[in-house]
Amino acid sequence: MKIRPIEAHELEGLLQLYRHLHLEDAPLPSPSKLAELWREICANPWLHYFGVEVDGQLVSSCTLTIIPNLTRGTRPYGLIENVVTHADYRRRGLGKAVLQHALQVAWETNCYKVMLLTGSKQPEVLRFYEEAGFKRNVKTGFIANPPE
Repeated sequence: MKIRPIEAHELEGLLQLYRHLHLEDAPLPSPSKLAELWREICANPWLHYFGVEVDGQLVSSCTLTIIPNLTRGTRPYGLIENVVTHADYRRRGLGKAVLQHALQVAWETNCYKVMLLTGSKQPEVLRFYEEAGFKRNVKTGFIANPPE
């Protein structure tokens, strides 16, 4: 197992892994627009895409966004999203390892907190996040979606 940043040439592997995140998702834009967005993501020093590689295959990942801040002594905060492990590799500690790596990067960047939201209510998913270092019931999360 190797935990590392996902590299610019690995977009297709990441997109394949994301198929294990949502069974149904919105369609992607044209390949040229997708490539342009990926180039912007890769060039942004506040966006971190981490992956776990096993036998040369990307099998788990998460995204850490570092957000500059004018409170808390100007310490930034982090947001983790898109936590996913390939279905064939689950329950091996890979997701926990990539999350702990993301947290370490956030602490090294002087983040005063890192937030993660999950839509899951399954006890085993909630335990997974707690075992990875996250606490429940510290704050209340809210989500706003655009009007349809």
